[in-house]
Amino acid sequence: MNSSSSIRIGTRDSKLALWQAAQVKTQLEQQGIACILVPVKSEGDLDLVTPLYAMGVEGVFTKTLDAYLLSDRIDIAVHSMKDVPTQLAAGIVQAAVLQRGSYKDILVAKDEQAKLQLMSGVSFPAVIATGSIRRKAQWLHRYPGHRIESLRGNVQTRMQKLQDNPWDGAIFAAAGLERMKMVLPNRIDLDWMLPAPAQGAIMVVCREKDEMINAQCAVLNDEATASCVRAERDFLAALMGGCSTPISALAQWQGNQLQFKGNILSPDGKDCLEYSAGYTGESAAEAGLFAAEAIKALGASRIVEAIRADKS
Repeated sequence: MNSSSSIRIGTRDSKLALWQAAQVKTQLEQQGIACILVPVKSEGDLDLVTPLYAMGVEGVFTKTLDAYLLSDRIDIAVHSMKDVPTQLAAGIVQAAVLQRGSYKDILVAKDEQAKLQLMSGVSFPAVIATGSIRRKAQWLHRYPGHRIESLRGNVQTRMQKLQDNPWDGAIFAAAGLERMKMVLPNRIDLDWMLPAPAQGAIMVVCREKDEMINAQCAVLNDEATASCVRAERDFLAALMGGCSTPISALAQWQGNQLQFKGNILSPDGKDCLEYSAGYTGESAAEAGLFAAEAIKALGASRIVEAIRADKS
């Protein structure tokens, strides 16, 4: 920890990331802990053209902050948890997971006419924008006649690109738009689309050796959220998936049972395997691993190997 005794909170410098870091700062300050924000521009924020799945690296939004942590330039880092690799960098540990926001994906139609067309169910050659291979695969599985365009940038940039291009709509995470308090009259909730593992959750990490900071941040941890996203990330890790593999997962507590849903698709959306089950007691702690083995038995490994072969 730095000599001023204030916890230095590292964050990407986008408006949404700063909002998330400010939530952590506020909650720590409510515990009587002084904090300052340290905005950092990540590699993923510098390249706004290349699709994430084509950048060829995991942790494109986190590794710059990892370096800041390990070089003692910040004390903790705040991330959208879906951007964090399932294997944290050596010397860095999870300190807290905040209560989850919305896990849903939504479609923002370009205008009222596009919204009515997309909601009508009538087939037409729509053009939908997203930078996510997961969203692309699920959309094409449901709407094989549509075309997908790549879309990168922060929320505001992507929203402007939607208006500037001849697209019918673009897909966003609901949590980000809601946290920015964006009013969207042309919003369509995609209740059928499974989210990225840990979507809507905010994660705090710190150095493994900083036991005091780890303990201070642990007060922010929401155990229900933490257990759900752990199952989702275990599922992702067990399938050896990354940003170039269309893997989705959602775990939710219903009473004392953890309900788990997961799927894996081919990037073109033609192949889709799904699995769902409920877990209780000790099995709930390993729900993601059990679900991964079950979906492998259905043929998931074939899809993963095909994706790898296509990239090689």
